[in-house]
Parts: sequence; structure tokens; C-alpha cells
Amino acid sequence: MAKRKAYPLRINEDILAAMQRWADDELRSANAQIEYVLRQALVKSGRVKLVDKVITEVVDTKDQQ
Repeated sequence: MAKRKAYPLRINEDILAAMQRWADDELRSANAQIEYVLRQALVKSGRVKLVDKVITEVVDTKDQQ
């Protein structure tokens, strides 16, 4: 797992409140939501590549019996 580093962030309180509402909608912490948005922006801009992608497959367990 990647190392995490604490970083103090000065952010406009209106932006932070909007991020908190968005995070609440997606059942994340505000910190996790900010990290998610930053990661998506980095991928979209081509600055980093998305390496780990989790794929969930839903299987009907009745077919396996």
C-alpha cells in the first residue's frame, strides 16, 4: 500500500463545505474526497497513470450450485 503523508491544506471554507457535501453523498470523508478529486484530475491531465483498478463482478450464486 502507498505511503501517506500528512499535509496541511489551506482551503476556502465554501469549497471545503461543498467538498464535504459531495463526500457525504458518496460516503467518503472530506479528506478522501479531496484526494479522489485530485487523483482524477491528475489522471485526466496525463500527469499520472491509473494503475490499480478494482473490478467487481456480480455473480448469481444460484448458478454455482
